[in-house]
Amino acid sequence: MPALINPSILSADFANLERDLGRIANADYAHVDVMDNHFVPNLTLGVPVVTRLAEVSPVPLDLHLMIEDADRWAPAYAEAGAASVTFHLEAAQAPVRLARELRAGGARVGVALRPATPVEPLLDLLDEIDMILVMTVEPGFGGQSFIEGTLPKIRRARAATDEAGAATWIQVDGGVARGTIARIAQAGANVFVAGSAVYGADDPAAEIDALRALATS
Repeated sequence: MPALINPSILSADFANLERDLGRIANADYAHVDVMDNHFVPNLTLGVPVVTRLAEVSPVPLDLHLMIEDADRWAPAYAEAGAASVTFHLEAAQAPVRLARELRAGGARVGVALRPATPVEPLLDLLDEIDMILVMTVEPGFGGQSFIEGTLPKIRRARAATDEAGAATWIQVDGGVARGTIARIAQAGANVFVAGSAVYGADDPAAEIDALRALATS
């Protein structure tokens, strides 16, 4: 699988989101964190903003919903134009039904796991999902340090998907930077969310290229 770089606009300038989306036009997706100040202690944006971002973004939107009651709210983000919608396993009452709703809405389906949540409950559901998101920091805020103890989870997820012959992507979000991305790729991830590493660089587009090269080396 190719290495995909999805910069998180959580680290962008929220007063200039269209401009900052343009600065990552060579990315594979733009990662959009939706937080409700309940599931995580932070508040970002909702459906109306995502709808507008989908209209102006030069790359597809990869939504990461850190919200309670994902069963109720997630389908609206597929309708808003997101190419991929990820919900947290910890926030879904009926994850298979929700995954099918999202696919019916035209979006790829991701399921996210907090650092302490095991991956094993997802391994029997690989046919229902397109991506497993392994959080490698506690969700809620950007700029945190990578949790090394999540690497075995990434390895287990990759081994299980390979054994099943599944085309499931393994995404990692949290602490992805030049110093960590090679180890994460070697563990089996192929989709990398980098926020502060990209938007904190003088040239975000060049940083995306550098991260992609490190992930494939």
